Amino acid sequence: MRRPTLEAVATRAGVSKSTVSRVVNGEATVGPDIRALVMRAVNELDYMPNPAARSLVTQRTDSIAVIVSDPPAGLVSDDPMFSTVVRAASREFEAAGKQVALMLAGTADSRLRVRQFVAAGHVDGVMLMSMHGADPLPAALAATGVPIVSHGRPAVSVDVPWVDNDNIGGAALAVRHLLDRGRRRIAMISGPLDMSAAQDRLGAYRATLRETGRRSIVAIGDFTRISGAEAMFQLLDDDPALDAVFAANDLMAIGALRALRRAGRRVPDDVAVVGYDDIEAALYTDPPLTTVRSPMGDQAVASARLLLGLLENRPMSSVVLPTELIVRDSS
Repeated sequence: MRRPTLEAVATRAGVSKSTVSRVVNGEATVGPDIRALVMRAVNELDYMPNPAARSLVTQRTDSIAVIVSDPPAGLVSDDPMFSTVVRAASREFEAAGKQVALMLAGTADSRLRVRQFVAAGHVDGVMLMSMHGADPLPAALAATGVPIVSHGRPAVSVDVPWVDNDNIGGAALAVRHLLDRGRRRIAMISGPLDMSAAQDRLGAYRATLRETGRRSIVAIGDFTRISGAEAMFQLLDDDPALDAVFAANDLMAIGALRALRRAGRRVPDDVAVVGYDDIEAALYTDPPLTTVRSPMGDQAVASARLLLGLLENRPMSSVVLPTELIVRDSS
């Protein structure tokens, strides 16, 4: 069965083909009565515009690339926050009539393919995720002229608007909470320092401790459970008398809980633990994890809306979303 043509819609509606074209391409030059007439014919005939022809008229692909600069080990894709962000952003784009292409760019070859794909005009805009400091991709994509936003503040200076949560304020909430609980030797498990979130959370931890004259005790992880456990064992070796630890995300905090149990330390009696993100698993740890709630779903929606605004040539600027401390039994 042949699909209905533009000519068939025009005949059914009693208007010209150019009028039908303007309506289906979303142009505002057609009056509401004629638009309603055309759309009724479109619905009656179940007409579907030809995507290639429509793209030639509108100079739009109605496609968005969500690009994840995922390292080869796949650290980001193993994080439950990753699926939360992708789902929330995709729903927002799809509600605006955009198709979403998820692309991984964790190697030099994949970054080249992504840059060529974007530069060739296959997408109208790009949402970047999980940018690391030395990553050349943001600057390379910005040079294509395609509208770009970053989910998370880029670790290096690049002219791309971004949406992030208040990493500095959230980390300060965590450390002050531990101080208010009477903890005096507070360690931190930081994330990788080529990422802005890890930089900001570590900086806030150190600054908050300096206000009370206390020293920093830091180990570096990579935002995974196993790195959190390894970092916790390292911290216990460095300072056996520590009585609290702030982990830069919940996965590392969960690893730290396991390490503390293996080391015979009770939580929170001997060592209090606070995480960051408030993933669902934080409710089910033993004991339930105190954490900083960062609105990852809201952040993804805000990132999508920022990009959609850029596509409509509206003035847009970077956004910082507030965080909240969720107190549970681990502290």
